[in-house]
Amino acid sequence: MLSAWSFALVRLAAAIAVAVLLGLVTDRMALWLTIVLGGILAWQFVNLFRLQSWLRHRAHEDPPDIGGVWGDVIAVINRIYRRKQFHKRRVVQQFRQFRRLSAALPDGVVLLSAGREIRWFNRTAADLLQLRRKVDVGIPIANLVRDPVFAAYLGKPGSGGVVVRAQGSDAWLALFVIPAGEQYLMLVRDVTREVRLEQMRKDFVANASHELRSPLTVISGYVEELADDGDIGAEWREPLADMRRQALRMREIVEDLLELSRLETTADEAPMAPVDVPALLEELVREAKTTNAEAPNFELDVEQGCLLRGVEGEIHSIASNLISNAAKYTPADGLVTIRWGRSAGGARLAVQDTGIGIAPEHLPRLTERFYRVDRARARARGGSGLGLSIAKHGLQRHGGRLEIESVEGRGSTFTAHFPARRVLARGAAVTKAS
Repeated sequence: MLSAWSFALVRLAAAIAVAVLLGLVTDRMALWLTIVLGGILAWQFVNLFRLQSWLRHRAHEDPPDIGGVWGDVIAVINRIYRRKQFHKRRVVQQFRQFRRLSAALPDGVVLLSAGREIRWFNRTAADLLQLRRKVDVGIPIANLVRDPVFAAYLGKPGSGGVVVRAQGSDAWLALFVIPAGEQYLMLVRDVTREVRLEQMRKDFVANASHELRSPLTVISGYVEELADDGDIGAEWREPLADMRRQALRMREIVEDLLELSRLETTADEAPMAPVDVPALLEELVREAKTTNAEAPNFELDVEQGCLLRGVEGEIHSIASNLISNAAKYTPADGLVTIRWGRSAGGARLAVQDTGIGIAPEHLPRLTERFYRVDRARARARGGSGLGLSIAKHGLQRHGGRLEIESVEGRGSTFTAHFPARRVLARGAAVTKAS
């Protein structure tokens, strides 16, 4: 490039020198300078025209054969153009490969813009969501998937997924929206079979529990009557007492299963009736100390004026399960601390114990029905194995969540978080120990 410019400057200087020489000979300096410089300018316009013509038709024409600076400019443009064509072909090839791979996926894939408008979707997504390529591209996805749960989920994508019913069919779809830079990737999966199996399981549990209640009540009644009969032989008293305990445990399991089935099948949010949580907690602590001779020490730290909007029976069940669970695995000389009051996001009920604690690998599964960390110890201490699952579903009905922290050998903390819309009033903190 430098040599081309040097040559161009030398040629320009030579042309001007010739014009000056001819001007001196003919005594017409201005005329010859005008002729020479005009010729040079005309030549540049010709080269500029040839360059413009080639740029317009470069896909069908070879670059013009021009030397000097113009030749270097054309060479640079030609290299840039060839590099652009190479990258363009590479991008097109990768895009075609991506389309082939996405078409082979069993799940639907939808590419969304920052404003949640549809940019692209594969064939599976078109079939599952009934999308049309020439009509629905550019349309907000919320206009095509009309579900309040999905609309709320779009406001906070990336936090799990949602299951919605497909438009105009009995199919169920799981939708996952994943942030990808300034865009979003939505995965669509047909989970109709899983939803139906889950519904069948829930129906079976609910029906079986309901059908077991009546015969179990009859059996329990006869066992109670036989155990209270003074004429029964001494050799039968211990077996009858054991039958009595097992019948009571079965009744607790059936009642808990029925309660859990009711919570799982109730999709509506819990009503907003006022619940006096501090009074409820005081009552639960009194019951725990009265019914269990080996109960640990309890400490209440409550905000007396802080009430909740919800269903009192379900709030009672949540608190009762958390407190009884803590008392069950805390020794008699241990301490169970119950804290209730407002928090940054609403209100929270924290039940902290100094019991045996839980290993980290068990924490994610604690709220599964019938899941037990130590089955032998759990059977010895009683319980249905459904308490934490009931607490979790009850919290979900109230828009809350359950948080579990534990250190093995040092104790556990179960915290029920309630949203701000459920908090009814404020109050002062009062601490009671017993």
